[in-house]
Amino acid sequence: MNEEILLKIENLKTHFITSSGIIKAVDGVDLEIKKGETLGLVGESGCGKSVTALSILRLIQTPPGKIASGKIYFQGENLLELENREMRKIRGNKISMIFQEPMTSLNPVFTIGQQIAEVIILHQKLKKKEAYEKTIEMLKKVSIPSPEQRIKEYPHQLSGGMRQRVMIAMALSCNPKLLLADEPTTALDVTIQAQILELIGKLKEEINMSVMLITHDLGIVAEICQTVAVMYAGKIVELGDVFSIFEDTLHPYTKGLLASAARLEAGGEKKLRLAAIPGTVPHPSEFSEWCRFEPRCSIAEDFCKKEEPKLIEKRKGHWVRCFKA
Repeated sequence: MNEEILLKIENLKTHFITSSGIIKAVDGVDLEIKKGETLGLVGESGCGKSVTALSILRLIQTPPGKIASGKIYFQGENLLELENREMRKIRGNKISMIFQEPMTSLNPVFTIGQQIAEVIILHQKLKKKEAYEKTIEMLKKVSIPSPEQRIKEYPHQLSGGMRQRVMIAMALSCNPKLLLADEPTTALDVTIQAQILELIGKLKEEINMSVMLITHDLGIVAEICQTVAVMYAGKIVELGDVFSIFEDTLHPYTKGLLASAARLEAGGEKKLRLAAIPGTVPHPSEFSEWCRFEPRCSIAEDFCKKEEPKLIEKRKGHWVRCFKA
């Protein structure tokens, strides 16, 4: 494997067994993340972004879910072949995750200090006193005021922005090689969003970390990502560097996402009416065997219903899953 590639996902399929049949939440995903790179994984809710991230850490609840097939190479080692004991050494240590809603990720009966220190003691084998010193240091890094006091407080005593900073401090406390950030700025106001993203970017540079940023906000992607993967109905439909995706869009779904984003027109006036993609992402139990975007596509033709398009490299480093691209 190329030494510059930190994470390589090959044909990942994650399924859920339900009373209505097999749900193919992630259905044949291929991705690479280079060392020091920020990759944006974008798409509407329900397209499989979070399940992809949870699959990397092998946090899919079994039953009803299971990683049906595929390979996930991290630093050249297939994570799907590791024993649970070996996987626990990687989670929170070499690969960390910031979850979408910190209030459900932080334990309400333990203080902030106890929760961060636990991670440090487990993975870095520090004594309790040293772990608490490192905890205070991490809270300072994420710009939490009075960290000596904050470590004694419980999650409910902090604001949403503060809780998210605590999650970042916890995720980065062991200097991970890869950070999976699942919509880390959702439900935060715009000012706090900017601070959180700036903080992730700053810490990324400090420890030479790679980031997979899961989001539906294309503005954030344009600002901090080098590579973009657009996901729809369990599959990657377009993949390329950020300039190619924004300036030379190939897939009609990506074009629809860009058209639906708020932006300023010439002269500094905000666009008043946003375009909308008709319909919704189909439920995984309703995925078709042909092009999954066809029912919502404005340029679809009869042959789009006959077979599933493959992900093809149309230009150097720019991949698309569309017959008409």
